[in-house]
Amino acid sequence: MEDLLRVGVITSTHGIAGEVKVYPTTDDPMRFKNLKECILKSNREMLNLHVAGVKFQKNLVILKFKEFNNINEVEKYRQAELYVTRENAVKLEEGEYFICDLIGLKVIDEFGKTIGELTDVIQTGANDVYEVTTPERKKYLFPVIKECILNVDLDEGIVTVHIMKGLLDL
Repeated sequence: MEDLLRVGVITSTHGIAGEVKVYPTTDDPMRFKNLKECILKSNREMLNLHVAGVKFQKNLVILKFKEFNNINEVEKYRQAELYVTRENAVKLEEGEYFICDLIGLKVIDEFGKTIGELTDVIQTGANDVYEVTTPERKKYLFPVIKECILNVDLDEGIVTVHIMKGLLDL
C-alpha cells in the first residue's frame, strides 16, 4: 500500500499573493476544507506545506500555503502534485477503497480461477467499473455492484468476482 495519496495537481497560480489553483484528483473536493497540511512533489523537490486558506472556483480549488507569500515563490510549482499521508486521508466507509490500493490486485472468479490483474478503476458516476487485464492482455470490465464484485481482500491482494452471463463474451 502506498503511504501517500494524491489529492490534486497544481494547474497555475492565482493572483499575486502566492495562491495556487489545484485540480482535485480526489472524488470529494470538499475534503480540502479540512486540509491542514499536505506534501508537494515536483520534479525538483518534496515539501511539507501548511494550508492557510481554501476557496473553490468552478471545478478547481484555490489554496494558500503559509510557506508562500507571492506569485514568484509558487510559479515554479505548476504541474506539481499534492499528496496527503494515509493518516490524514479522508476516512473510508466499509466497502470503500483508495484506487491506488486496488490497482495490481489479483482477480479471481468465485471458484478460485485466476482471471487477471485489476489495472484500472473507471469512475462512471452510477458505479465504478474495474478494468481487469488477463495474462493474454485481454481487457474485461466488471461493474462494481454486489452481484459482480463478491469480495475485496486487500491483505491477501485478491478481488473475487462473479462472472455475469455474457461478461467475457467480447
